[in-house]
Amino acid sequence: MENTTYHIYAKDRVLYCNLDEEEFEEKWQLLGVMIDLLGGDYSRDDISYIKLGPKCGVGGPGRVIQKTPMWEEDSY
Repeated sequence: MENTTYHIYAKDRVLYCNLDEEEFEEKWQLLGVMIDLLGGDYSRDDISYIKLGPKCGVGGPGRVIQKTPMWEEDSY
């Protein structure tokens, strides 16, 4: 059973935490669309996420297995 979770940040502010992969994909895409449409104080460079692996031991902290401070650009 995979217990990987994601946290999404806007600058230094937590927007979403403990999302499973499906929830993360949905929220990440939605945030990108919202930023493109609404603009405001945030750009895509201000949005980041971390991917946490399963907890270490019983009740231990999750371990960061990926930290992405910027949007990945499509290669096409």
